[in-house]
Amino acid sequence: MAKHRKPHPAPVVTVWARRQLVAWLAGASALSATLLSLTVSPAAPPAPDRAPAGHSVPDPQAAPPR
Repeated sequence: MAKHRKPHPAPVVTVWARRQLVAWLAGASALSATLLSLTVSPAAPPAPDRAPAGHSVPDPQAAPPR
């Protein structure tokens, strides 16, 4: 049977390169998500009980007295 050897730690350059790659991928992902959210229109119209974007809902008025 083969003896188990203690693994050697990764070189510092490899760790740095991995961190750079992860940082670059995270930034690219955030940028692409932002661009997609700005260019893609939603598939469904807003719910009927909600006001369209940019408009406020008028305050409910009290019922007239009897």
